[in-house]
Amino acid sequence: RLDHASPPVGSTVASSPGAVTLYFTERLEPKFSGGEVRGPGGARVDHGSSVSGNVMRLSVGGLRPGRYSVTWHALSVDTHKTQGSFSFQVGR
Repeated sequence: RLDHASPPVGSTVASSPGAVTLYFTERLEPKFSGGEVRGPGGARVDHGSSVSGNVMRLSVGGLRPGRYSVTWHALSVDTHKTQGSFSFQVGR
């Protein structure tokens, strides 16, 4: 399961993060786990994902002000499948 994220779920951050980082309660199977970030217009804005241990990183570079949605799917090393989504906002 998703434990927490940075930027936090539902938060507003003053400036763009360089990545969206998701922290899970169990180690993930990298080949079967991933996610994406979509911008205010619905276009995908991430540059891919990486998984190490129980952490998934979605590289985003510089994001303009607006609301962003994150969707993810994960397979833990003990074969539990989970998926979810959340949003955050950059700027006011």
